Amino acid sequence: MSEKQLIPEEGIAGRFISCAKDEKGVLQKIDFHDIESFNFAFDIVDQLGVTKPTKTAMLHISKEGRERKITFKDMMEYSSRTANYLSYLGIKKGDRVLVVLKRHYQFWFTILALHKIGAIAIPASFLLVRKDFEYRFRAAQITAVISTADGDVSKEIDKALRSYEGVTAKVLVGGVRTGWNSYNREIRYFSREFKRPANAAGGSDPMLMFFTSGTTSYPKIAAHSYTYPLGHYVTAKYWHQVDPDGIHFAISDTGWGKAMWGKLYGQWLCEATIFTYDYDEFFAKEILAMLEKYKITTFCAPPTVYRVLVHTDLGSYNLSNLKNVTTAGEALNPEIYSRFYNATGLKIMEGFGQTETTLTVGTLAGMDPRPGSMGKASPQYDISVVKPDGTPCAVGEVGEIVVKTSDALPLGLFLGYYLDDEKTASVWHDGYYHTGDTAYVDKDNYLWYVGRVDDIIKSAGFRVGPFEIENEIMKLPYVLECAVTSVPDKIRGQAIKASIVLADGIEASDSLKKEIMKFLRNNMASYKRPKIVEFVKTLPKTSSGKIRRSEIKENDWNKEETKNGKNE
Repeated sequence: MSEKQLIPEEGIAGRFISCAKDEKGVLQKIDFHDIESFNFAFDIVDQLGVTKPTKTAMLHISKEGRERKITFKDMMEYSSRTANYLSYLGIKKGDRVLVVLKRHYQFWFTILALHKIGAIAIPASFLLVRKDFEYRFRAAQITAVISTADGDVSKEIDKALRSYEGVTAKVLVGGVRTGWNSYNREIRYFSREFKRPANAAGGSDPMLMFFTSGTTSYPKIAAHSYTYPLGHYVTAKYWHQVDPDGIHFAISDTGWGKAMWGKLYGQWLCEATIFTYDYDEFFAKEILAMLEKYKITTFCAPPTVYRVLVHTDLGSYNLSNLKNVTTAGEALNPEIYSRFYNATGLKIMEGFGQTETTLTVGTLAGMDPRPGSMGKASPQYDISVVKPDGTPCAVGEVGEIVVKTSDALPLGLFLGYYLDDEKTASVWHDGYYHTGDTAYVDKDNYLWYVGRVDDIIKSAGFRVGPFEIENEIMKLPYVLECAVTSVPDKIRGQAIKASIVLADGIEASDSLKKEIMKFLRNNMASYKRPKIVEFVKTLPKTSSGKIRRSEIKENDWNKEETKNGKNE
């Protein structure tokens, strides 16, 4: 392909972003400019509040079913009002503010307000309990908390604060509680105008911090700068393929980075409407009814959701308005892709990224998805798959996914782990950021996920990735989801175990176990077959929906150590 000319993108994004595409419209190159003082709240939301004041920024549905249409002018004014309110409470530039607001619409006012003030926003899940909050307060040196009034969240925070004295402001949204300021009661007294300060935060200043999923250890704190939102333009425009005149629906709790991927930055850079349903519990039929009723045009959900959806009567819902569907968070089984496609005619466009990055690999607009593949490297990142010694892997050879940083830092990559130079250096060295995820590349440069470095099973001299085995098991129509891990084995060192959750209405039995083992004998090489099949009611997951294979493995290995200890 000849070198394509970089052309400014359409709409408000064109001031900061230029792209080049090939004949099929596939993104080939992206350039960011004039971003030294970029602040998403001022430069995007407030500008849209002035230029497109009546355009719907968000269609919000409360858990009671109340509909709210929030325009860009509303977002501009209420984020300014919130910024004035939080400033009055003493929150200032550089403060670290924990935000635990579920999917309340006030979450968006709050995040934008913190960007305007220059305080660092730290989203957190409403599922956390006292010990989780205690860890987060100390690790991030939290100075203020903004919490939902729902459930016991504020009570758990108060319990955690008995052993931490750094918080100087506590704000409760949606209720009243002794010792807390009430957002709903007090916000009305503050101005809808908040002028951009002369020393406003922007560019390379720290803006946002995420606690990682903690799939293998205590959560780390990935810090991002004010340029991070721009990094999600590719996420929204070329992966989600949002329509400025459409509605985008992403399934994600606002306590995780995925909400920023699908419910805020890139979508508004593309001037699209965000759909938010503030539910407490996921029900597939409820979500499908929303897709139909509100004529959702683009949809993103983790593989966990699609695994449930394919066991629902998808044909009974009118999904004709859906133009593009995407998934990320963990690898998608090809069987789920096929079932969803056969039922809807929609091809699930898979993507890969981390809390530390934006979308780094994806099936972008104009590309043909390959079931089971994450897609190709985003032009935003220089991606390689390397051996443990750092040399490139051959086609089809499994290695670690790394991001090159020696020539230039890709926009969207994290600043480092907050207050932890040692952990930062352990993943970012020799001119590369090491993702800790393994994959292989095919002859056409599509990447195929294998597993976390720690997930690789070494059995009888063979290295086995769990995802390949899980894909085979997922072909069985009565399997809802599964996880493949290692268990101790005196002969092989490690043996392979499959933990399986059965679909509703299917009873676990020895005969079913034998049927599964026979299926695997007929379809997999002997060294890849699980030696143990265990039926479980649920699989341990992070609150962002990722299966915690590490927890299953740790429990099994600890049991073996305990047994050996008792036998001595």
